[in-house]
Amino acid sequence: LWSDYKFYKRRIRSLIGTLALIATIIFSSYGAVAETLPDALARAYRRSPRLNAERAGVRAVDENVPRALSGYRPRISAEADAGVASMRSSTPGGVQGAGGQSGSLFPRGAGITLNQTLFDGFRTRNNVRTAESQVLGAREALRNTEQNLLFDAVSAYMNVLRDTAILELQRNNVKLLNEQLSQTRERYEAGQVTRTDVSQAEARLAGSGSQNSLAEANLRASIARYHQVIGVDPKTLAPGQPADRWLPRSLPVAVQVALAEHPAIKASLHGVDAAELEVKVVEGELFPSLGLSAGLSRRNDVETRGDAQTAATAVVRLTVPIYEGGEVYARMRQAKEAAGQRRIDVEVTRDQVRAAVLSAWGQLEATKAQITAAQTQIQASEIALTGVREEARVGQRTTLEVLNAQQELLNARVNLVTAQRDRVVASYSVLSAVGRLSARVLALRTPSYDAKRHFDQVKDLWIGVRTPDGR
Repeated sequence: LWSDYKFYKRRIRSLIGTLALIATIIFSSYGAVAETLPDALARAYRRSPRLNAERAGVRAVDENVPRALSGYRPRISAEADAGVASMRSSTPGGVQGAGGQSGSLFPRGAGITLNQTLFDGFRTRNNVRTAESQVLGAREALRNTEQNLLFDAVSAYMNVLRDTAILELQRNNVKLLNEQLSQTRERYEAGQVTRTDVSQAEARLAGSGSQNSLAEANLRASIARYHQVIGVDPKTLAPGQPADRWLPRSLPVAVQVALAEHPAIKASLHGVDAAELEVKVVEGELFPSLGLSAGLSRRNDVETRGDAQTAATAVVRLTVPIYEGGEVYARMRQAKEAAGQRRIDVEVTRDQVRAAVLSAWGQLEATKAQITAAQTQIQASEIALTGVREEARVGQRTTLEVLNAQQELLNARVNLVTAQRDRVVASYSVLSAVGRLSARVLALRTPSYDAKRHFDQVKDLWIGVRTPDGR
């Protein structure tokens, strides 16, 4: 009994060493010199077409502010004209004589006009405030897109690691089953087992080959997704680490942070501001408006050749709307309903964010328990497989029982690989759910995009057709 105990102890130590090797495969299957998860996230942050497109959209929204500010500025236009006029006159008798006149004039002129709004019912001021709210909302939408992109990059990175490790496990299982089949055939030829045992080993080997092909297909799909999200094919990947150090310390704190900081909620709140200001813009159409018009013109050959006329005008015009057919009132009611809808949307978004935090936090806790359970399952399965193999050698176990024990160990190892992947992804899912998954929080080694920079460059521009980047 003591010798058996020492044998099993040595066997268990050997299998634990094998498990350590599998864990190494899980996290560094692409070599010693490896790209880290933060490096991959930084690459995706710099090169993602989806994120760059969203940034361009924010820059387009920035231009709404100078458009609204144009309401404070004058409108100046110039015009010029030139023509020819032929004139012929005759005496009352109808016979052209000495009293008749004829000739040609070349009337021409040029002028400049200035129109300046003095008061428009505060519509320009409210339009500017609306545009600023739209800009802030667009920035929060950009932050949300950044979160989604970084989370997709984490998932793609960890999927490649997971599928690589599973493929290695499946390939190793095929080798073991090949050895098992060879041993079973030798025992069959020696008369120790039946043809049924050989067929069972052959069937299990065929099934393992099918699983190996499926693992290869899954890995190819994960590599394609990695290229789509991060921009390059994976070559060497380092272990993926959870984002625990950036997470709130408890679930209530996580919910509180999410409701205060999540970009989707902030974007909805800016949408409410813009909708309420739109009501005031429409309301301003019912107010009187006051404007100044000034002009300067000069004309030549108006009545006789060589004459000239110069005119300068300045007019202050007051317009008081009395009745607009009900159209303005209808648009005001419509704008109020739209603002009410935006306020409801905020509550919907809050509920969605709260649910996402609760779900992500629960998933994170579940993955921690799954890793512990999978590790315990592997240890128990290794011991069971060792015992079943030894018992099969003395005829106390069948080949099918050995195959089943080996399959249970493989399943436990695959479960551990999957749980470790889910553990990392779940931590980043919580970080995204609370609204803190960003390049700045993760301190990625890449310049952060500053949306305010473009806004400051264009908000006060009075003229110019080139964008700040030179287009």
